[in-house]
Amino acid sequence: MDRRTTIQWMLAAAASTRLLGNRALADIPGAAPPRGRGYGTDPDLSRIYKPGELWPPTFTPEQRRTATALSDLIIPLDAHSPSASAVGVIDFLDEWVSAPYPEQAADRKTILEGFAWLDQEAQRRFKGNFARLDEARMRSICDEICYLPRAKPELRRAAEFFARYRDLTAGGFYTTPQGRSDLQFIGNVPRKRFDGPPPEVLKRVGLA
Repeated sequence: MDRRTTIQWMLAAAASTRLLGNRALADIPGAAPPRGRGYGTDPDLSRIYKPGELWPPTFTPEQRRTATALSDLIIPLDAHSPSASAVGVIDFLDEWVSAPYPEQAADRKTILEGFAWLDQEAQRRFKGNFARLDEARMRSICDEICYLPRAKPELRRAAEFFARYRDLTAGGFYTTPQGRSDLQFIGNVPRKRFDGPPPEVLKRVGLA
C-alpha cells in the first residue's frame, strides 16, 4: 500500500458510487452516540477552532492509537513527505466522526466498529491489540481487507470499513500543505503576472 496506490484508490472511489451506505460490522457495547447538538448556526469562519470546541471528540486513547497505527500504515513517512499522523490526520478523523450530522454519524459507527474488528482480529491471530503489533503483522491483517473487490465474503464488511477509512485518511492528508506538496500540486500559488495561454495553445483550440 504505497502512497501512489492510495491516490489511485482515492480517485477511483470518488468516481464510483459509495459502497458503504449505513452498513456496520457489529454493535459495540457502551458506544455512545455523538454528543453535539445538531446543526445549529454556522461557526465563525474568521476564527481558528481548537479540537473539541465545536463538539466533544469521540476517540478514546486506545482508539487514537489504533487510528494512528492504521493511518500511518496507509500513508507512512517516506523520503517525500511525513506520515499521516504527523500532519494532524488523527485530529481530523476524530473531528469528522464526532460531528452530529447524518453522514458523519454513519462514518462514526463504521469506523468505531472497524477499530473493534481490528483489535478482535489481532487478538485472534497474535494475542495483542492491533496498534501494538509490529508492522508486518498489521499488514498481514490489512492486506486481506485493503481491496474491496477482492475481499472474501466473510471479510466484506471489514473491507468496506477499510475503504472508507482509507478515503478519509487520504482526504485529510492530501488537503494539508505537506499532502499537496506530495501530489506536486501547483495551484493556489499567487503569481506576479499572467501572460495568458501561449499562442501555440490558442492556435490548437482555434482561438488564434
